[in-house]
Amino acid sequence: MSWTRPLLLTCLVVLSVITLFHEADSAAVSDKKAASPQGALRKIFMPEADASSFFKRRGKRAVKTQDEINAEQRQRLAADERRMEYHEEQSNEFESYAEEEHDEQDEHTRENTEQWREFHYDGLDPSYEYNRHTV
Repeated sequence: MSWTRPLLLTCLVVLSVITLFHEADSAAVSDKKAASPQGALRKIFMPEADASSFFKRRGKRAVKTQDEINAEQRQRLAADERRMEYHEEQSNEFESYAEEEHDEQDEHTRENTEQWREFHYDGLDPSYEYNRHTV
C-alpha cells in the first residue's frame, strides 16, 4: 500500500500540468483567426470555375494530342492481347478436356469389345460364329 500514495500524487501532478499547458495553448491563439476563417479557406480552395476545368482541360470535341491517342491505342492493344490470351487458354483447356473424354471413351469401347470377344470365342481363328448355318 505504500506505492499507492506516490502513484496517486504523480497522476494528480501530471493531470494538473496537462490542463495548465492546454489552457496556455488555447489562450495563445489570437481572436483574429477565429473571426476570419475565410482567409485560410481561400488559400486551400480554388474558385469553382477553375475547379471545374481542373480535370478536363479541353472540351469533348477538341482534338486529342498524339500522346493521348498513342496511350489509348496501347491500352486497347493490351486489353485485346489479354482477351486473346484468355480465350486461347479457355480453348486449350476445352480441347484437352475433349481429348481426354474421347480417349476414355475409346478405352471403354476397346475394353467392352475385348470382353465380348473373350466371352464369344469359339476356339476357331478367326471366329466363324456368324458364318455358321443352323440346320
